[in-house]
Amino acid sequence: MDKNKEAIQLMKDNKLEEAAALLTSYIEENQDDPVGYINFGNLLVHMQDYTRAERFFEKAITLDEAAATAYYGLGNTYFEKSIYSKAQENFQKAIDLGLEEADVYYMLGMSFRHQEHYTLAIPFLLRATELATTDEEILFQYGLTLAQSNHIEDAEKVFKNVLKINKDHSDAYYNLGVIFLYREEANEALKHFEKALSIQPEHVLAANGKKNVESFLSEQ
Repeated sequence: MDKNKEAIQLMKDNKLEEAAALLTSYIEENQDDPVGYINFGNLLVHMQDYTRAERFFEKAITLDEAAATAYYGLGNTYFEKSIYSKAQENFQKAIDLGLEEADVYYMLGMSFRHQEHYTLAIPFLLRATELATTDEEILFQYGLTLAQSNHIEDAEKVFKNVLKINKDHSDAYYNLGVIFLYREEANEALKHFEKALSIQPEHVLAANGKKNVESFLSEQ
């Protein structure tokens, strides 16, 4: 097996030291190949060593300015460091260079979201849902962003689609409850908060929503 592929498998198996040794060996033997640096950068991100990861991705880019996955890795590094504007720039560069994967669109959308640019996030999260149609987390975050952008009806449809994938998604029920509360449909909101709590009894937001709705209904 190719050393890079073997190292990636070791990373998946959480054998990080073995992966690091293999990638070090590969880089020593192939010092002009950006792939080794990219994979080592990904390993360092996994190990939360973001400063060193950044250096490895930048080295890969000096070897190949069109290495889309290096920009993606660099974007992940900045995202983990909460430098969302730089994360955004690098995810966009990866897409511009032809990286057409759900994760890069998702991460670009989330970078915009963390900067509270909700409207800008929507098309990228939508594209991510198109590329990963059964990924409940991507779909859920898309729904949240729609709600934050005041696209309430669209958000409702998305949360319901999340529940088609995972009928026990407590946060989807909670957010549907919020939508019904926003529409002043207290009884429907209560049902959804109760459903969220039946799945996740410690769901603090759902418990608070339920308490407030019950208080409101008792005064009617």
